[in-house]
Amino acid sequence: MKEITANYDESWKEALTEYFESFLTFFFPEVHKLIDWTQTPQSLDKELQEITASSETDKRIADQLYQVWLLDKREVWILIHVEIQSQYEVYFEQRMYIYNYRSFDLYHKPVVSLAVLGDERNNWRPSAYGYSLGGCEVSLKFPIAKLLDYESRWQELESSDNPFAIIVMAHLKTKATTRNLSEREQWKWTLIRGLYDRGLTKEQIVKLFKIIDKMMTLPEQLQRKLVNKINSFEEERKMPFISPTEELAIERGKEIGKEIGKEIGKEIGKEIGALQKARDYIKAVLQARLGEVSLDITASLAQISNLSILDEMLKLAVTVNSLDDFKQALELATSK
Repeated sequence: MKEITANYDESWKEALTEYFESFLTFFFPEVHKLIDWTQTPQSLDKELQEITASSETDKRIADQLYQVWLLDKREVWILIHVEIQSQYEVYFEQRMYIYNYRSFDLYHKPVVSLAVLGDERNNWRPSAYGYSLGGCEVSLKFPIAKLLDYESRWQELESSDNPFAIIVMAHLKTKATTRNLSEREQWKWTLIRGLYDRGLTKEQIVKLFKIIDKMMTLPEQLQRKLVNKINSFEEERKMPFISPTEELAIERGKEIGKEIGKEIGKEIGKEIGALQKARDYIKAVLQARLGEVSLDITASLAQISNLSILDEMLKLAVTVNSLDDFKQALELATSK
């Protein structure tokens, strides 16, 4: 059975990129108060890569670096570290120190280092690094946010309009359901349904929906069950906008398509098996996105014995808007 791994890194990176000001408001309000928000913060991905490239410690995808301007007109850098592994990191404090001094060394900018700890050890709370030797003393203190602390503040999270309240809820429930994916599906549904109940706009729902979905990874069967719940919910409420599940299906279809392309390449020498596998993949994508595949579509696919045509049909299955549109294109392909 394929192992289901939660996607914390990319989810947090996307959240930080989309909601930087909300991040500081939620976790580090004292830092937020220092910043002149009339000037747009600048994300410094290139500089962050240079800072982390020379370090022997592991780079985390979710780490972010921002250039901001304070109310007193000073230009400073805010370096955010998100530690979201299942276990604590022995040298985390050292990594915080290394990144901080390298930021200053390379660019000579004051650096504010902040840390979010999403691990499962309540007593692991690193907030300083330093040493003293021969009269020489080096030290760094940095603020931290421990996500486990929010478990006792669940009602506060539910009532908050800050997007990071929802993201923290998703993180905590993803951690708590590592060995119970059925329960994860239930919590994922609860959190997604809560997006609608908060009275958010379509754009806000879609953005948070994608972050939650990416983090709270589910096996295909449970994901399909979730999508059916969402579709039924939207139909009952007569939602006035397109469900984010449609955009989700397109993204998932593209991911499936990449995997399928690799598989077909491996099977190219076994033409009969490759043809059938390609047909099966096309039907799987169509079913996941658009519902049950009719017998006439299955029959038409069976008539195609050219892998390149099937490959085109697979690409179409990822993006087509309806089964009827796919059927028309398929009939055209088989008539050539």
